[in-house]
Amino acid sequence: MAINRVNSMEVKKMNRNAIYKFLYKREPLAIQEIAQSLNMSLPTVTQNIKELQERDLIIETGLFESTGGRKAKAITYNNHKYAIGLDITRNHVGIVLIDLRGKLLKNVRKKYPFVNSKSYFEGVGNLVKEFINECSIENSNILGVGIALPAILSADKQTVNYATVIDFRGGSVEAFCEFIPYPCILSNDANAAGFAELWNEEDVQDVVYLSLNNSVGGSIIIGKNVFSGQNQRSGEFGHMTIVPNGATCYCGQKGCVDVYCSAKILSDSTNGSIAEFFRLLRLGHQPQKALWEEYLNHLVLVINNLRMLYDCNVILGGYAGAYMDEYIELLRELVSKRNSFEVDGSYLHVCKYKLEATAVGAALQHVERFINSI
Repeated sequence: MAINRVNSMEVKKMNRNAIYKFLYKREPLAIQEIAQSLNMSLPTVTQNIKELQERDLIIETGLFESTGGRKAKAITYNNHKYAIGLDITRNHVGIVLIDLRGKLLKNVRKKYPFVNSKSYFEGVGNLVKEFINECSIENSNILGVGIALPAILSADKQTVNYATVIDFRGGSVEAFCEFIPYPCILSNDANAAGFAELWNEEDVQDVVYLSLNNSVGGSIIIGKNVFSGQNQRSGEFGHMTIVPNGATCYCGQKGCVDVYCSAKILSDSTNGSIAEFFRLLRLGHQPQKALWEEYLNHLVLVINNLRMLYDCNVILGGYAGAYMDEYIELLRELVSKRNSFEVDGSYLHVCKYKLEATAVGAALQHVERFINSI
């Protein structure tokens, strides 16, 4: 009897979760449409809808037009929970607020150089609290804070196994939790950005995300899940060698992708402003044009290598990737010339999140947990 009861409870939870996820991905629907689409009985759907309403997880938004009988109620999920995302870099902290849909509602970026000290983490906690106060959101509606770091994390995402961009090797999520009064989750920065790109994408399952930030990273997503690798080091595209015995990378090796394709290569020519680099490039300034041509030569090599390795779509993101829309056709033409099998570069795309993709992806970890827990 006990086993049957457990099984019954599990089935009920699975049905409830399936109904919520179905509503989450669609416009308001009638109960009859939900039952038909999910192949569930009308009483089963009705009972689960009632329970979800009692928990304030779904709401009625009105009535559909009558087709001859009683007007059906329009039902959708209640978009009343929020998550905070942090992008921790060497010199800045980016903070975002997103809703359950993953929509970016508010963001700030503060110059706040990383220091592995208690005072730094206390300062980050104060920034988060101030940001939330400005958002005027009740604490009970905040799911948690996702924290993205330029670091390789342990399998359980609790500690930092490797970090050279910031001095946080051996660090723990607890350093942040001490001063942030919400559940905290750590993420690798590039994995977080890649995760954000596939959020709410129905038709794309596999993708390689190339993060062209001030350090180059990446994410491999298979079946909508981040592939971490045996040592949690997958997607470290910045440390692939593309120029044997080339320039020295910050990791100590020579000829790494990071040396030739980081956003700093471009922004260093304009006093650290990537926006100014692309502005001058559009105006045809020769120093930027020459730098851009050399940058593209190396970037095309990397993109083609990724296509050969993973045979799936490649998305360009990060500070530099966000400006690639107007150059995407040129890039597709260039990568197609290096491709041994394809005559075009239609597999290459530009990121949809132009602003704070990393912080959004970190915040979405909490949204995913929330949805799966229903």
